[in-house]
Amino acid sequence: MKRMDSLKRFVILQLSFIGLLFHTAVYAFFWFHEYYPYLRFHGKANFFFKGHILIILIYFVLLFFFASTYGALKIGYLKPTDVFLSEFFSLLFANVISYFQISLMANWIVSVKPIAMATLIQTIASAVWIFVCNTCYYKAFPPREILIIHGERSINDIVTKFESRREKYKIRKSMNISEGVEAVKKEIANGYGAVVLWDIPVADRNYLLKYCYSRAVRVYMMPKISDVIIKGADQLHLFDTPIYLTREYALKIEQRIVKRLIDLVCSILLLIAASPFMLVTAAAIRLYDGGPVFYKQIRCTIGCKEFSILKFRSMRVDAEKDGVARLASKNDSRITPVGRFIRATRIDELPQLFNILKGDMSFIGPRPERPEIIDQYLEEMPEFAFRMKVKAGLAGYAQVYGKYNTTPYDKLKLDLTYIEQYSVWLDLKLMLLTLKILVKPESTEGVDSTQTTAMRK
Repeated sequence: MKRMDSLKRFVILQLSFIGLLFHTAVYAFFWFHEYYPYLRFHGKANFFFKGHILIILIYFVLLFFFASTYGALKIGYLKPTDVFLSEFFSLLFANVISYFQISLMANWIVSVKPIAMATLIQTIASAVWIFVCNTCYYKAFPPREILIIHGERSINDIVTKFESRREKYKIRKSMNISEGVEAVKKEIANGYGAVVLWDIPVADRNYLLKYCYSRAVRVYMMPKISDVIIKGADQLHLFDTPIYLTREYALKIEQRIVKRLIDLVCSILLLIAASPFMLVTAAAIRLYDGGPVFYKQIRCTIGCKEFSILKFRSMRVDAEKDGVARLASKNDSRITPVGRFIRATRIDELPQLFNILKGDMSFIGPRPERPEIIDQYLEEMPEFAFRMKVKAGLAGYAQVYGKYNTTPYDKLKLDLTYIEQYSVWLDLKLMLLTLKILVKPESTEGVDSTQTTAMRK
């Protein structure tokens, strides 16, 4: 099994590297045939061979950086559509930066046509390449057979998620831990590609985890809140044994300063750039039903401090006339036609830039919830209060790696992962990744009418 995994990794790296080389070759073609002749004609550049190599190498490094950040190198691991979107945004950022680099060399704005044509060719080639690579990859490597070990909690959710990737995973059997650890061990020995430990008692989970580890069996494990907290622990060497230290979470003073500076600069720049879209949206909402353009709502941020969040109104004026707070559901009749569009495109969130400018929110952090909904969650999950150790955000870890309709318990674990692993680089990375989820429709879906608050574990 280890040899097969190593072969898969090698194949993925080779396929990704070939794709990067092709994109770099396309850029090099337009550099040699369009931009460099222009620079040389106007006396702005006269490169030797090493100079050309440096320009092309800089582009390759930029492309590799964004591809790694967005996950464009994970062919066969992510869904083809996710890989394609990652490729597209990687190319977009690398080409835009390279375009401005060339413009700086020319001391003037150069023609955008060559770089636009290069982006078009690269995007089309990416779609074809990803399709070919995934087709060949899944034919060469059949789905990994999985054994699910579960407790009393329903496994319908996790089964549905694994079955959505049938080309990669195949659930061969599921067992309840009540059948006994020895029976589970005997079943694992039947040659499964992976084992899923889904919400079983900690003692059984730890025993089976070590059992699988000793036999090189891959394990997918649902973490508990305590597991997520431990991920952010410091490893100490006070004695001759490893010690993990967890403490009350708080951003360092320098982290708070940098985070606030990023919020101020980005919110001002985005307000300037988005102002035309905001004006058009405001006019459309007003013309549709004559109601107010903005929608204010009490939300909670760091320390459960309340503030008024500002959004473009996407629902009818009387959406909550009964005074009961509720999340939007799929095909919610309260959403107006204009509201449906601005929710799908996330335009309804733009006024929150004023909240960021004011200091109520940050760009990245757990999404702010309403006090009434927080009270409901706290009844089932007292740990929900942990996510308010940091300032609420316009986007966050749970939005990038989850969906709108991800269960509250799973969102909590995602938000705690962000809190425990916080860094300025993580904020910047999540800001880049947020751009990708804006074009993924499933990230804006409402909760299903049958979906209830996840139980505390």
